[in-house]
Amino acid sequence: MLSPSFAAPGAAPAVHEQAMRRLTEVTGLIPVEYPTTRQLGASPQARAADLNAAFGDPEIRAVLATIGGEDQITVVPHLDADAVRADPKPYVGYSDNTNILNWLWTQGVSGFYGGSTQVQLGPGPFVDPCHVAALKAALLTGERLRITDPGVSEDFGKDWADPAALTEFGDREATEPWAWAGPERCVTGRTWGGCLEVIQWILTAGRFPADPAVLEGGVLLLETSEDLIPTQEFGWIVRSLGERGLLSAVDAVLVARPPASSFEKRPTSPERAAHRAEQRDAAIALVGRYNPDAVVCVGVPFGHTQPQWILPYGGEVTVDGSGREVWADFG
Repeated sequence: MLSPSFAAPGAAPAVHEQAMRRLTEVTGLIPVEYPTTRQLGASPQARAADLNAAFGDPEIRAVLATIGGEDQITVVPHLDADAVRADPKPYVGYSDNTNILNWLWTQGVSGFYGGSTQVQLGPGPFVDPCHVAALKAALLTGERLRITDPGVSEDFGKDWADPAALTEFGDREATEPWAWAGPERCVTGRTWGGCLEVIQWILTAGRFPADPAVLEGGVLLLETSEDLIPTQEFGWIVRSLGERGLLSAVDAVLVARPPASSFEKRPTSPERAAHRAEQRDAAIALVGRYNPDAVVCVGVPFGHTQPQWILPYGGEVTVDGSGREVWADFG
């Protein structure tokens, strides 16, 4: 159990401790907490040292991030590639953890996108069933699961300082049907991608292979964070991926349901719906411009909303444009 970005367990220990209890209840696994897990302000070198220790310990069989943040990009240069390649093990996280997942992917090691313990396990009255199913598949069974719409969604939960955070979800609303575009064909491919804001950092830092053909036939995962970037900015970044050749390389694109509100910004229900619709339309139009043969599905909850599905990162996902289904192979 690690905090490679923000040490949320140090800011909200009660939520973290409930998450650790639930992790054992759900999976039967015993979490091992590393020194910087609760250490607010730990240096990039110290956080990397904990990651290297976890990756290098043969007794540790998976590495889970407590949450994301915004400076994991400074941790990556201190990671030990030899330790990772000598004993590959799954890494589970999302948001800023796109940095580490991408780095592992460049080492030939697959991971899982989703599942910050401080967000998906600790808060609320129980762990959402779809998250339980995906977590078990990622850590225990390696099975193939159909990714379904849970029917409700929340953008953020209760404030961790409020005792209600341990027993109540945030405000949930009904979801819209997923939007499909592109040809009615079935695509199975290995995934890459993550949080769109972090992807542009990775590309700027030169931490992606020069030849976009490495994504040939793959499935691109895209989602946006609680920063609620405007649709125009979303479009600019996706357009840049198109100019970089990433959109034309893949055979399918999955775009997550985006958060449309936060603690700081609370638009009305019609405004939230408009934000989601604008982002949906921009994604479909831009992928269509650069790769009209790609199968596109928008709305899958694998990003910064709850309930959340975890998806393979570097593993196989099937996007069926004819049957309008998404399947994930966790093996």
